[in-house]
Amino acid sequence: MAFVQNDKLFSKKWFISYSLIVVGSFILAAGFVFFINPYNIVPGGVYGIGIVVHYLTKGMFSFWPTGIPVGLFGLLLNIPLTIIGIKILGPRFGIKTVIGFVLSSVFMDLLTMLVGENDPLGLASDVLMACVFGGVLVGFGLGLIFKSKATSGGSDIVAMIIAKYTKLPLGQLMIYVDSVIVLFGLIVFKDWKIPLYSWIQIFIVGKVIDITMQGINYDKTLFIISKEYELIRKKIISDLHRGGTYIPGKGMYNNAEKTIIFTVLNRRELAILEEYIHQVDPNAFVTVVDANEILGEGFKSLRDKIAE
Repeated sequence: MAFVQNDKLFSKKWFISYSLIVVGSFILAAGFVFFINPYNIVPGGVYGIGIVVHYLTKGMFSFWPTGIPVGLFGLLLNIPLTIIGIKILGPRFGIKTVIGFVLSSVFMDLLTMLVGENDPLGLASDVLMACVFGGVLVGFGLGLIFKSKATSGGSDIVAMIIAKYTKLPLGQLMIYVDSVIVLFGLIVFKDWKIPLYSWIQIFIVGKVIDITMQGINYDKTLFIISKEYELIRKKIISDLHRGGTYIPGKGMYNNAEKTIIFTVLNRRELAILEEYIHQVDPNAFVTVVDANEILGEGFKSLRDKIAE
């Protein structure tokens, strides 16, 4: 089973993909070096383990007086994890993933050598701010890497392997694996603030990854049940210049036939339509849902999405 998609060498898509990996890896590394590593925040993943190991090995080696470099330790963990993942899960981890975690580790240790690791931005008195901005940078960097169709490796692979044998949801397992690493940091650092900051950072990373991959979207999905569905239809098509779909339905209370309008609007159009619906049918039932990503006619095309 071929999970890995290879871009044509030196094509436009190839350059875009690898540019995203390089830029994303650098931004991710900067997030760790400036905002996370200096304050012993443990954000899960192999680099979270690397931060703990870096602290434990301080003074252990003469050539690494401050401890094993975080990036190097993350790289040493990622290599065998990727090999194991390929053997157990198949060829899901292509050269892009390998380049991504190698560059992230290299950038991390190079930046550490350049700026040092003792509070480079003077945020020791405001770790929460470091946690927030670190989460934004790491999430943005990971989002760019994911947009190139690569993965972050590390604990994601562990979660995938566990999911294969337990059938548990992958998303939940990733949270469990990262939480175990966070608790490992609590045991080592013996500071209750560490896991609290770490979970905040993990949450922010996840949200920023979603925003980076899907964009900030103000569109809304509407489901409208109204006896005046024809008037509402004309408003949507003629005034708002949007489309929609009729969905046949039946009321649960009296089995009455219903016509449900499904449509997508932006926030301005939503306000106009809500006011109109209130005028023609104050008893209408309207459900409004955030639309994270919309692909198709009138919005971003699926072809453009796949071509990114």
